[in-house]
Amino acid sequence: MTRSEIREQALRFLYQLAVQSGDPSQQEERFLSYNDFTEADLEFFHTLVEGVTTHAEALDQEIAQALVDWKFDRLPLIDQNILRMAWFEIKYSKDVPAAVAISEAVQLAKLYSDEGAHSYINAVLGSLYRQHEGQE
Repeated sequence: MTRSEIREQALRFLYQLAVQSGDPSQQEERFLSYNDFTEADLEFFHTLVEGVTTHAEALDQEIAQALVDWKFDRLPLIDQNILRMAWFEIKYSKDVPAAVAISEAVQLAKLYSDEGAHSYINAVLGSLYRQHEGQE
């Protein structure tokens, strides 16, 4: 799989975790049984999923600060997860350029979100990135 395809699968799984109750490890086992991941694919998939779930609270707070006239918890769940995953990659993955993470998020929003979501996702991530770069 390409990294784009793995990101899409990670997003789908993160969304599943958000809408379904139950044991996350059982959900993951079942989810993975429907996909054909190589060992390298699984490594990237787990990096994204575990990174987003581990840092979700901090990611959410930082994303919420970049939203203009909107609250994070009012965003659609799919948009929340797209923003979390991209912001996680920008902030914590040194091998993924910010422009790639933002572009991938925009593409996922075009596939899975409402019509105009990709625009505000692009703007929010761009704002977060500029703030983050100013702190380093």
